[in-house]
Amino acid sequence: MAETAPLHGYGVLITGGGTGIGKACAVDLASKGASVVICGRTEDRLKAVVSDLESRGLSAAHVVGDVTVEADVHRAVEFTVAFAGNLKGVVANAGGGGGIGPYHLQDRDEYLRVLELNILGTMLCVKHSVPSIVRAGGGSFVGMSSIAGSTTHLVFGAYPVSKAAIDHMMRNAADEYGPANIRFNSVRPGFTTTEIMEGVPREGEVFESYLRNTPMGGTTEPEEVAKVVSFLIGPDSSRVTGQAIAIDGGHHLRAGPDFRSFTGLTPDQLAARGT
Repeated sequence: MAETAPLHGYGVLITGGGTGIGKACAVDLASKGASVVICGRTEDRLKAVVSDLESRGLSAAHVVGDVTVEADVHRAVEFTVAFAGNLKGVVANAGGGGGIGPYHLQDRDEYLRVLELNILGTMLCVKHSVPSIVRAGGGSFVGMSSIAGSTTHLVFGAYPVSKAAIDHMMRNAADEYGPANIRFNSVRPGFTTTEIMEGVPREGEVFESYLRNTPMGGTTEPEEVAKVVSFLIGPDSSRVTGQAIAIDGGHHLRAGPDFRSFTGLTPDQLAARGT
């Protein structure tokens, strides 16, 4: 990779890097010169992404880990520093949802699982990356939020709450670590054509509600999210911190999607008036 590449000399850790938005971020960051390490729980997927990047002459490696396990996060950070020579960027992309249903029917353990994955997982990435980014002279951390963090998503359980928490965590961290020259921002993708979203039928009411509430129409590609992430990691965003940036064709300007049809519940069961 030529030294003129904008992210040459950047070591970047990407959690949840084996599929979807995380994979797209790995490709885009590596193509701009970064040495990327992708982290996830499924090694076969990670190996496939690294093999693809290496076949293009790009710098990449993988480490297996679970962001809810503190020792795994610490190990991923240390591995990135050893592989790339520094840690100047982190994309905390690992996360997920679950437990679709109204609050009065939420399962406690499932609700906590989603909060732990999204909020605790992101916090542990902050905790263990900050010292290494300081040693690198500063850098950038991007938290993966969602338009669900700012726009209501009916019956989406813990997911919207957890994404709102990530947005605010990034704002607080931006304030705390600005003096150390570390920037923190979040991105809020809308409906993005990843493997997870293939579970939403394209002819159904939920998908139609996405399209109806998106001023620009259509859906978002993972590569479109990745380009914004690369901008936030790199030097062109040197004065951007504490921001939550929507990448959704304007969907955040309107109503969130209505997932009630996914629950299989009757209107009485869905009504917020007790079981």
